[in-house]
Amino acid sequence: MALTDWVILLAVALMAIAFFCRHSNRRGTSAERARHVRGRRMLIQAAVSLWAALVMLQRTFAAPGEIPVAPYLSPRGALAIVFVLAVAGCLWSVRGHQLLKQRRLFAC
Repeated sequence: MALTDWVILLAVALMAIAFFCRHSNRRGTSAERARHVRGRRMLIQAAVSLWAALVMLQRTFAAPGEIPVAPYLSPRGALAIVFVLAVAGCLWSVRGHQLLKQRRLFAC
């Protein structure tokens, strides 16, 4: 895939996050609004992190004939960076999803 395709894929993912994480019409407290903004920001960070991991993986291993992401990195180093980006993206995604949920009242 060309880099242009990857950039379009990232733009579509970010627009989907912006569309599905809209504010509801209900008025909430400032703490709820801040929680919603933090959750949306974490989902955007997760999307960018997973996107970067996929681009790096594709550019380093799947299409080595193209312009590499980091020509000075060994394949093990590139794989370690991809793993760290993927784990961070998954953690941010889970935490962002938790922050977007409504808090329960009277939780025990």
